[in-house]
Amino acid sequence: MARWFRYDFLGAVFAVAFFCLSLTPSLLPRDWLLQGLVGGISAAIGYFVGLLLWWLVRVIVHRYRHRHRHVWAPDRRAWFWFGGVAVVLIVGMLALASVWQRDLRILMELDTPPGHAYLSLLLVAALTFAVLIGAGRLIRLTARKIRGFAGRWVPGWAARLIAFVAAAALTVGVVNGVLVTGALLLADKAFAEINSETEPGVAAPIDPSRSGAPGSLVSWDSLGNRGRTFVSGGPTIGELRAFGVARARQPIRVYAGLDSAETTEERAALVVRELARTGAFARKLLCVITTTGTGWVDEAGVAPLEYMYGGDTALAGMQYSYLPSWISFLVDRERARDAGRELFNQVYDAWLALPEGSRPKLVAFGESLGSFGAESAFSGSADMSGRTDGMLLVGPPNHNHLWREFIADREPGTPEILPTYEQGEVVRFSAVPTNLDEPATQWHVGRVAYLQHPSDPIVWWSPRLLLKRPDWLAEPRGADVLPQMHWFPFVTFWQVTGDMVFSTRVPDGHGHKYGAAGVGAWARVVPPPGWTDQQTERLTALIADKY
Repeated sequence: MARWFRYDFLGAVFAVAFFCLSLTPSLLPRDWLLQGLVGGISAAIGYFVGLLLWWLVRVIVHRYRHRHRHVWAPDRRAWFWFGGVAVVLIVGMLALASVWQRDLRILMELDTPPGHAYLSLLLVAALTFAVLIGAGRLIRLTARKIRGFAGRWVPGWAARLIAFVAAAALTVGVVNGVLVTGALLLADKAFAEINSETEPGVAAPIDPSRSGAPGSLVSWDSLGNRGRTFVSGGPTIGELRAFGVARARQPIRVYAGLDSAETTEERAALVVRELARTGAFARKLLCVITTTGTGWVDEAGVAPLEYMYGGDTALAGMQYSYLPSWISFLVDRERARDAGRELFNQVYDAWLALPEGSRPKLVAFGESLGSFGAESAFSGSADMSGRTDGMLLVGPPNHNHLWREFIADREPGTPEILPTYEQGEVVRFSAVPTNLDEPATQWHVGRVAYLQHPSDPIVWWSPRLLLKRPDWLAEPRGADVLPQMHWFPFVTFWQVTGDMVFSTRVPDGHGHKYGAAGVGAWARVVPPPGWTDQQTERLTALIADKY
């Protein structure tokens, strides 16, 4: 039993080093629990890296044993000195980490916590480390048992190969077949129940311009939780008039939930029929929305259009999942892609069939995983510009195909967090709406705008962080990212992964919280005639206060 609590010297050295590196700042502030988890995972990875290096040393020495008789083994004195140095390093890094976290919270206008739960952090990190190392040793023990059993009938090399393959298959099977599948089943059940609920204060609309109302082709019950909230929301005619719209109209909102039709194609067709039923194709502006995983639509991202155009608008959305975006990304990514492509293409075909002079402006919107789905309907910037009057994509995940293509092909000398693509003629990027005013070259009709904060982990997280430093950490840091953030193999990946958990628990303008930034973006992408900067400021304040 005591063997399970023994640790290899070089592995322990790397474990301490990786733990200390995990205390360096990342994109967002971290509490003691999250830091403990990230620190424990990083320490476990460091330990396995140390074991691998020590194994390589022994292999090399064994091969050239005629030159080196033995491999150095640490004695009690070496462990004593290592323990002393480790304590000093950890205490020093904890002190620095508290300063970095305080500075990061100040940078993001967050209250600084009254104290630092160092003991709780270290306990969580130690438990996480012990569990992961224990799991690794259990896998190794299983492999040895399999090798011993197989060695009775096959040569040694074949027994080792069989043991490796069997242990790997068993590990993957347990993780995917038991842990992941079990977690997904629980999540599926929980979020299915949430999808059937209705938020307090949300009631079925009576206006025929809304899905779920009397005469609608979509039943209220089939809309799902987020769909019901969407169709019952938005500004009223009274609110539009209070903003200064003299001839306000009731905005149209149509939506199809998962239960509204059997397939993605049928749901998209149902949305198009709802648009026709409500007279949406006779409005000034029609916005096609690709929702997030749960079917959620960010009011602060789309309601500005209803104010800007005096309610002479139609918004159309469709649900493709009831799981949160981060789960949908793992299991429903193709659904997001198919939903975004199918909905836009069917709406576009109906729009294209209208007489050319009577078509409304056609725009597209997507946030987070919704931006991934919205991109999927297009082959590139020319297609985006050619088939829409404008697009707004907010907080795009790093796996967005077109976004990555635009970033990779950016103008030399422009940073990854705020690139310039093809002189900004169609596609532009911004952390704040005023960034869209640059470059000073002409921004053609059919404008595409990406909103992306330097501190948004949804935008910058990628598996490539494991082994490759990204450009955004090789270039000057963004305005809300500490200059002390650096890239470390394996460690930075887990830091940014942890940041994703709390990506929306920060004030607007940071992380994955974009707030009222959509007002300034829409005012630049598709402004109505006569729209002024003063109106943008007033509407930004209104949206920020309301949503």
